[in-house]
Amino acid sequence: MELLGGPLFAVAGAGESHGPGVTTIVFGCPPGLFVERGAVQRYLDRRRPGSNRHGTPRHEDDKVLLLSGLYDEGNLDRLTSGPSIQVTVDGAAQETESYEAGHTTGEPIAALVLSTSKRSQHYNQFAGDQGEVRPGHTDLVKYHKSQGFVDIRGGGRSSYRSTISDVVGGSIARLYLQQIFGTVFLSSIVQVGPLKTEKSLAAHFEEIIHRRQSLTVPADEINAVEEVLATAEIQSLDPAFAAEAAELIKRTRIDGDSIGAAVEVVAINPPALIGEPLYQSLKIRLMGALGGLNAVQSCEIGHGSQVIERLGSQNNDPIRRSGYQANSHGGLLGGITTGMPVVCRVGFKPTSTIVKPQQSVRKNLEEIDFELQKGRHDPCVGVRAGVTLESRMAIEMVNAVLMHQSARVDPAVFQLFSGTKPGTE
Repeated sequence: MELLGGPLFAVAGAGESHGPGVTTIVFGCPPGLFVERGAVQRYLDRRRPGSNRHGTPRHEDDKVLLLSGLYDEGNLDRLTSGPSIQVTVDGAAQETESYEAGHTTGEPIAALVLSTSKRSQHYNQFAGDQGEVRPGHTDLVKYHKSQGFVDIRGGGRSSYRSTISDVVGGSIARLYLQQIFGTVFLSSIVQVGPLKTEKSLAAHFEEIIHRRQSLTVPADEINAVEEVLATAEIQSLDPAFAAEAAELIKRTRIDGDSIGAAVEVVAINPPALIGEPLYQSLKIRLMGALGGLNAVQSCEIGHGSQVIERLGSQNNDPIRRSGYQANSHGGLLGGITTGMPVVCRVGFKPTSTIVKPQQSVRKNLEEIDFELQKGRHDPCVGVRAGVTLESRMAIEMVNAVLMHQSARVDPAVFQLFSGTKPGTE
């Protein structure tokens, strides 16, 4: 069984790239959080194919339907004003409403995103034991792991389309963290191939914290950064780098190849003291969740591999009464948050599916010279990855918050009737 997050807040997903749709169930969201479908849709719009002209040419609207886990007794009309769902089964037409906005009840939240832009014939090249194998892709291992019973269309369950569930669950998680703590998640592309930027989200917000002598970053400072990220050619804090990197991606696509990227993802205004020191360390959880995303080859915390060359006297972050004065630790010490921004840098390999000829095999291991016949693919998967990384970080942090809270039991909240306080009889 695959779950993202857990054990207290977890996300389960189902659906293949060219199947009818992707289903998501979010477990463990505390009751009382106000959720609007539009807030979930906003994050899905960043993830969807066709949202950036430097990504895959496949276009999907990816409109989300919310099906359970919300209620609003005082406004049932708004609750049930979501998009209608219409199906015809055995000749009988059926129609019902979905949810538009309401408060979480504590029950599982279910969501559905239909898949409407499919060209399954593009994948006939990979069918059966004579099917060809794309170097770097999951074609070979998935075929033999499933004993041949694998959905080859668009990569099946291994497709990046599966991350719809990450973003749906992550949107609930980030709404919760923003409402309770003011936590905001941002990401910036910091490298494409050999091109690197000197501008860093971590450094930018560290400077703001140092200047204000406060760990809290105000909303106007965050909004200003979000505007820069949204208007750049690709999502980056450095517009000049973004334009140059976009041109490199374009040239790579024309050449029939793909290229790697690095993405910085940051949680601003995170709650302090969440995470555990050893086996439930938030560092372990984040490196696993972010490092386990499709096409990721590396995940670093804080200053990452740069610290190898330093002395302790250079790397230790000074502390004053107002908090840490630097953030080489990336907001985590001993797997526990310090209140400084949580910072990760994630490296993506070049997209495996490319047009250039390559040496490969068929699924029966017959050697071939592989050439892609058809398909629509990202030349640089890192271009669309930021919102998924943000989502996975949010999911892990909500779970850590709930784990931390579980160690602080208040008997008052276990009282149903007056005069029956638990543990007093």
